[in-house]
Amino acid sequence: MFATFKLVFVYITLGSIAGFVGIPYTLLIGDITRLYRAAMWVTNAGVRAAGIKIDIGGFENIPAGRSCIFMSNHVSNLDPPVTIPLIPGRSSVLLKKELMNIPILGRAMRMAKFVPVERGSRRDAAQASVAAAADALRSGLHMLVYPEGTRSLDGRLSTFKKGPFFLAQETKAPIIPVAVSGTQSMMRKGSSAITPEVARIRLLPPIDPSDYETRDELMRAVRNAIAEALPADMKPADYLTMAL
Repeated sequence: MFATFKLVFVYITLGSIAGFVGIPYTLLIGDITRLYRAAMWVTNAGVRAAGIKIDIGGFENIPAGRSCIFMSNHVSNLDPPVTIPLIPGRSSVLLKKELMNIPILGRAMRMAKFVPVERGSRRDAAQASVAAAADALRSGLHMLVYPEGTRSLDGRLSTFKKGPFFLAQETKAPIIPVAVSGTQSMMRKGSSAITPEVARIRLLPPIDPSDYETRDELMRAVRNAIAEALPADMKPADYLTMAL
């Protein structure tokens, strides 16, 4: 639990300072860029303080000057803090609506155009989330999405929700598939204990939504790309069928 304590300590101390100073300053000047950079620095500092090492590759696959949708597998609560600070520029994220209620942090996330999502929400609420995400992309931000919708129970890539692919087809933003491994053994579902190891992140070649006639074809292409890049014990149970 010592690694967890160090991560939380960094987030509470440095995060509070960044929030109390950065939020009023941001409201004054009307630009969240500096607060975002500070938040990403604090997020990464907490991960490093916990002893987590990061092995990342594939930056050359990010198209220059374009907003992209980064679609990643999801196996741990550590995935967002490990991944988001490493994405160049500014990124928005689809996240649970409840997180927006956290004091200071929730305010900062709303200012950064993070997009709240209600699990099992009504159709109109889902459409509102997609519209907000599309607005973030059009404003020049990247978007990080976990198309599985929730963390995998066994570490293997599971089925994808269709919503993120509707977003991709609507905005025509390039999709960067992201394969994350290692975090599943660092913080297991239902536990707050962190066992520091190496998180491996691979940013894969972009996929253009315009190249696919249907949403299902696009979804299958992204899922296949991520599955191919994952270790054998994280590939989906239907991987051999997918490869045929």
